[in-house]
Amino acid sequence: MPNLPLAKPDITQREIDAVVEVLQSDTLSLGPRVPEFEARCAAVAGRRHAVAVSSGTAGLHCVMVASGVGPGHEVITTPFSFVASANSALFVGATPVFVDIDPKTLNVDVSRIEAAITPRTKAIVAVECFGHPGGMVELEQLAQRHELALIEDACEGFGGHVTTPAGDRAIGSFGRAGVFAFYPNKQITTGEGGMIVTDDDRLAADCRSLRNQGRDGMAWLAHQRLGYNYRLDEMSAALGVVQCDRLPELLESRRRVANLYVDRLMTNRYLILPTVTDDQHASWFVFVVRLNDLFEPGDRDEVMRLLRADGVGCNNYFPPIHLQPYMVEKFGFKPGDFPVCEYVSSRTLALPFFTTMTARQVGEACDALEGAIETVLLARKGRF
Repeated sequence: MPNLPLAKPDITQREIDAVVEVLQSDTLSLGPRVPEFEARCAAVAGRRHAVAVSSGTAGLHCVMVASGVGPGHEVITTPFSFVASANSALFVGATPVFVDIDPKTLNVDVSRIEAAITPRTKAIVAVECFGHPGGMVELEQLAQRHELALIEDACEGFGGHVTTPAGDRAIGSFGRAGVFAFYPNKQITTGEGGMIVTDDDRLAADCRSLRNQGRDGMAWLAHQRLGYNYRLDEMSAALGVVQCDRLPELLESRRRVANLYVDRLMTNRYLILPTVTDDQHASWFVFVVRLNDLFEPGDRDEVMRLLRADGVGCNNYFPPIHLQPYMVEKFGFKPGDFPVCEYVSSRTLALPFFTTMTARQVGEACDALEGAIETVLLARKGRF
């Protein structure tokens, strides 16, 4: 029986040595590693500024505040994401307005957004779901036409890019600001941590103050504004610097594993695989497959149960945000409100995906998946 986790970080002796060096120093916070890490991330995103924070969620919160989003405002976003995309609007008293998704990219359906814009709309939070950059160019143009702040939730897309007639555009380079996250299953990791990237001098300065308890170049106990303890520590930043230096290697390893999955599963008539066009260069946060129309929503859950019983990690990425209990209680959302999202969500599952996966391990995961699918189909035949 295989023992395949859903994800695991890629840490070498270089990262360990960098963290130990910090631990042996006298500076564990507010030292030189954070600015060094910020410079690396700004370069990856093609931005002038980067502001390190304690998580991607903290980054989204800071950008909301710095963009002037607050009570009475609406923020358009996707219902198919991690909850932080919508929570960032709730943090500042704004209302998330969901727009259904494109079934190919799994990002928000750009063609549906204009119908959701009202006089109260202040911002759009655009998510690169699973590191897929589809629709970002069009979203940026739409936000500019309507004079809305485009906040790029790039937490799943570090290192990806889009090819345009004007040249390559990095994930994180769209709109007023982008936010990365570095949880252990991401393209690079700092354990916990996030990064705001922007070309806006004022927004960068405001976010630096907001992450540091509202300090603004004043004495340590003087606070210009209400702020938060969202700083990133030196150990995490040192880890991030080395991970950034290894980014080409890490991204290539993720592409290799994704290609192994595609090559093996592309002929399976029961599965829909990720769709990436020639101009969209995903950075492969996770590898997610979807059961086709022959299956009912409960079938996906049974497939996952069988996979886990076989020692193969998996998860249901993502449950619809609007059907999370607190969202239903607060806004009265119900099943059927965003049918594409709900349909996709009930049939998707993430397979084991990490840089060091071997062809044999990918094969084991695929064998287990195909076996689970056949078991579910046989069980269904027995019921009818």
